[in-house]
Amino acid sequence: MSKSLVEAFNIKRKSADLSEVSDYEIFADKELLEQLRLKIMGNLTEREVLTDEPATDFIDVEIENATEGYDLTNEERNHLRHLIENELNGYGPLTELLQDKNITEIMVNNPKEIYIEIDGKIMKDDSVSFINNDHIIRSINKMLSDSGSVIDLSKPIIDARLKDGSRIYGILPPLAVNGPMLTIHKFKKEASNIEDFIRMGSLTTYMANFLAACVKAKCNILISGSSSSGGTTLLGALCNLIDDEERIITVEDIAELKIAKKHVISLESKSTNYNISLKDLIKSAVRMRPDRLIVGEIIGDEAFQLLQVMNSGNDGAMSVIHALGVKDAIKRLETLVLMNGLNIPLNVIREYILSAIDIVVNIERLSDGKRKVTSICELKLDNNGEIIPNEIFAFRQNGMTESKEVIGEYIMSKDKNFKVLNRLKNAGIDINEIIK
Repeated sequence: MSKSLVEAFNIKRKSADLSEVSDYEIFADKELLEQLRLKIMGNLTEREVLTDEPATDFIDVEIENATEGYDLTNEERNHLRHLIENELNGYGPLTELLQDKNITEIMVNNPKEIYIEIDGKIMKDDSVSFINNDHIIRSINKMLSDSGSVIDLSKPIIDARLKDGSRIYGILPPLAVNGPMLTIHKFKKEASNIEDFIRMGSLTTYMANFLAACVKAKCNILISGSSSSGGTTLLGALCNLIDDEERIITVEDIAELKIAKKHVISLESKSTNYNISLKDLIKSAVRMRPDRLIVGEIIGDEAFQLLQVMNSGNDGAMSVIHALGVKDAIKRLETLVLMNGLNIPLNVIREYILSAIDIVVNIERLSDGKRKVTSICELKLDNNGEIIPNEIFAFRQNGMTESKEVIGEYIMSKDKNFKVLNRLKNAGIDINEIIK
């Protein structure tokens, strides 16, 4: 029998190496990469000054000039070109991640370790990398250029807002032991609405209708949830249920809320040149005749100031407090009031909280990454004089699927004696259409 050439010469076939190479590994010689980057960027800047033409027009020319005599692979050249393009036109290696609408969080641990969050799930992204730690710092400062802030040894911690509203946190050594750390919490460019939460399965239509009714009736609403649970996004969605004719004043540490209403005044306590407390800003906001006062997050001694606003006829106030549940949220609120240095008995503080807050909404990010409104409740005192939740709606987890997705159901209380229902009724809202 005739043999093929492969068989005749005993040629062993090699299977293709399909293993993925990370972005960091493509150009292994980082010192050379940094030298080429410096040379190319310097030449491009000089060309732009001399010719008064965009530097982007000369990228290919300068890369050819700078790499002459170096035996670079096609992958290394492409990596270099991509690096230069993002340096000129964007925010460095993170440019594409910042533009991706599906990504909600970007976390840089070191030059070759970048994590992202999509649909509540965190995963490592090997498609991007930095040259070294200096490259991370340089990219952070480019992002901060629009805000006028800077991160360096004299200011090793930064908490700022990008042009698109995203929140950027950066920490430098020696505070960050293993090198510069960067986290970017992205926000939707468009304002969120309650229908988005229904589509995501975060709450039911009945729950959404109830919350809409509470907003219409000017109930004071506190949203509780852990960091990245979606509390601020939910607050924005509830704000978008406010009547168009009402004057809304928002008070935030860093302005993040997206509210698609005509009459919105946004106040920010943390700016480049000033650091005014939220407490002082709330005082100022009340004097500006708000129909609605929205405090982005309760974090300190402004807690008592907000409770005073809620108890003094300024109905319809809303805010967020970071906590692991309704009980923890109330405990934290009590602690923040006590930290004010006011000599007020705890039982009086609890009565003050009960009279101020009509509804507490708890939102959680579950183990499968999905966000759920797990409780909508009133507050009441138990036999020991402690504040506990009196749930109107709740989500109960029953188990998990094989793919680790949470299984559960929404339940609604059969009790019709909630105080808030009388408030809705007095506002002309048919409660029978909400709780049946």
